[in-house]
Amino acid sequence: MSSDFYTSFIVPYAAIIIKICRAYTNTQEDFEDYYQEVCLQIWRSKDNFQEQAQWSTWVYRISLNVCLTLLKKKKSTHQSFASDALPDEVMEDSRAFDDESLNQLYGAIKQLSEVDRAVILLYLEEKSYQEIAEIMGSNTNNIGVRIKRIKERLKKILDGKFN
Repeated sequence: MSSDFYTSFIVPYAAIIIKICRAYTNTQEDFEDYYQEVCLQIWRSKDNFQEQAQWSTWVYRISLNVCLTLLKKKKSTHQSFASDALPDEVMEDSRAFDDESLNQLYGAIKQLSEVDRAVILLYLEEKSYQEIAEIMGSNTNNIGVRIKRIKERLKKILDGKFN
């Protein structure tokens, strides 16, 4: 992967990748593995991008697909793959496991199904129902109903932790 590609097409979207990887991992090591694999897959699939959607939508799709695939693979093999450390600028921005209230939110989100996690992450990124539907391959009405149910479930989960 060239440093120009990384700087132009990965770094500006690192926050997206970080949030998605964070929602599907429990340790800093797994987080770093997932992040690197997402970046690699974005680079590998760059020639398949047909500009029918925004680049950020493409990054979301790849990030979600990679994280879901790695999660399924990890569940079936209970193994992780070796990796080098993340670049310093990504590590400084991520602080992925340092904020306790954020950890509680991610803990609640992790109790959701894999698909519901993806939907709520997109919602928290302030994506429109239409954008979420496009990324998830669903329809807008379904997304609206799903988000309402997810919010209710998260409220119950978090209320249980705080009571």
